[in-house]
Amino acid sequence: MEGTWRWAAVTAVAPVSWGTTYWVTGHALPADEPLWGGVLRALPAGLVLLTLPLHPRGRRLTGAWWWRAAVLGTLVNGAFFSLVYASAQLLPSSVAATVTGIGPLVVLALAWPLLSQRPRAASLAAALVGLLGVVLLVGAATSGLDPLGVLAAVAGVVAFSTGTLLSQRWIRRAAAGALSPAPRPITMTAWQLTLSGLLLAPVAGLAEGPPPALDGAGWLALFYVSLVATALAFTAWFAGLARLDASAVAVIGLLNPVAGVALGTALAGEHLAPLQWTGLLLVLGGVVLGQVRSPGRRPAGREAVRRVVACERAT
Repeated sequence: MEGTWRWAAVTAVAPVSWGTTYWVTGHALPADEPLWGGVLRALPAGLVLLTLPLHPRGRRLTGAWWWRAAVLGTLVNGAFFSLVYASAQLLPSSVAATVTGIGPLVVLALAWPLLSQRPRAASLAAALVGLLGVVLLVGAATSGLDPLGVLAAVAGVVAFSTGTLLSQRWIRRAAAGALSPAPRPITMTAWQLTLSGLLLAPVAGLAEGPPPALDGAGWLALFYVSLVATALAFTAWFAGLARLDASAVAVIGLLNPVAGVALGTALAGEHLAPLQWTGLLLVLGGVVLGQVRSPGRRPAGREAVRRVVACERAT
């Protein structure tokens, strides 16, 4: 159990930093260029991770892991980053972040066909409690919203959730010996980001023209969004994903809207109403509930992780 909470804390680095990107994107980066926003967020992060001396089996992928990294990069990075950028420009930062609260329910719905993982009662309860908290956090702010912004935010959640579950599916099949050994999380993350940036760049050039010009604040925002909220965050996310249940990871993702609402409120000088504080506590309660397991029940991926470690040592 102690190990589970430790990896839950590591994984939480990702949604907390992601929640801050909505305000940063909406206030410091150019509007109307979501595709270039996705490229500039993914490509530098991937290249930085590839230069780090943390790839014990080399920096290259092997065999089919190249196309798997391209698929995951397109879903989890390219599509998601561009849709997040668009939603952050079209919606208030707190609302754009809050829409991600549907993520746990999307994961629970997709985990059954993709992972043969039936939703546990505790996971479903955690997702519903967290979603209720998210609704209370938004409060009356949802009136008069841009429908394209809401659609972009929802599409981003679906793309990200699908990529997250595919990642777990392939990692577990590799651990079971059905696929070639999976790359280390940092190597896979580095190539996902790099490939997604390279694949998205020509599309961005055709659709939006040359890359946007950035001022000083824009470069600082890009540095934070790319290196902290992407390179660091996704390394933490995929490390946790290899060791925790998909449902537990999805509920941890509820910290995304909490961070988004907290930052937007703090920087705007506003105060949360009592009902919104209740929502905040419900979201945090959902995160905790999502990590609770039945007595004697092992995490779904623990044996798979042991096999991954054994394979790494053997190679």
